[in-house]
Amino acid sequence: MKSLITIEYCPKCGWLLRAAYMAQELLTTFTDDIRAVTLIPSEVGGRFTISINDSKVFDRKESGQFPEIKIIKQLVRDVVNPGKKLGHADVKE
Repeated sequence: MKSLITIEYCPKCGWLLRAAYMAQELLTTFTDDIRAVTLIPSEVGGRFTISINDSKVFDRKESGQFPEIKIIKQLVRDVVNPGKKLGHADVKE
């Protein structure tokens, strides 16, 4: 069964474009592995979280920063398709 990804972002912080960019990257990279990426404007100020099937994989407040997209791709890959190679965005051995 394909995974559902949710990106909850703070609209007051102006993070819609960042959320949309991440959604585009995830949809492009994981075309065969995910069913949808949903963007949800948060009612909580400063929130930016990414969840897969209701399980949180990234929280900006917990990490203290926004990671590069390659880190997000690695986190998502580890859940939706652990064997998938990400090319230049993959972890360096």
